[in-house]
Amino acid sequence: MIGLYLGLGALSAILVTLAILFNQLVGKRNMVNNGWADIDVQLKRRADLIPQLVTTVQGYASHERQLFEDVIMKRNAALQAGDDPDARGSTESALAAPVTKLLALAEDYPDLKASDNFRDLQNELSETENKIEMARRFYNGAVREMNVAVESFPSNLAAGLFGFAQRKFFEINMADRAVPDLNLGGSA
Repeated sequence: MIGLYLGLGALSAILVTLAILFNQLVGKRNMVNNGWADIDVQLKRRADLIPQLVTTVQGYASHERQLFEDVIMKRNAALQAGDDPDARGSTESALAAPVTKLLALAEDYPDLKASDNFRDLQNELSETENKIEMARRFYNGAVREMNVAVESFPSNLAAGLFGFAQRKFFEINMADRAVPDLNLGGSA
């Protein structure tokens, strides 16, 4: 009889432990999903700013047609990349280079550089880039915690049992980020 009670006690302890581990993994998964949603919102915000920026610059530099087409093509590719962090990261990095060139055109066109609309768009883009970076850090931190839980004992047992898997980090090539130069005063 004592053996039966010990067996039931051990089974109860295992079930309670599994329930706790499962709930912790669900919480970590939800943090990762929340982090990705924040990144997605900011990337969509940036994608919405780009056509406005192209339209503004086109008014001053209409002969830069190839650059405008490149920006729009890469913007559309970034929007179509979906929720795969690897695919989205590479398309966002590819988009950053022509957007940076587009912003650099202001140096060649003083009227564009002085345009309030262009300055406002530059400021909004810069603010959005900062928000993307904050969201990326949050997401990658949540992914790190999720991956540690999926790999660590004893939570790896519950993760395997309930189908929790590692998630991918979101990386944008920081050297190619579309961070505008906000030196609009004309002096270096």
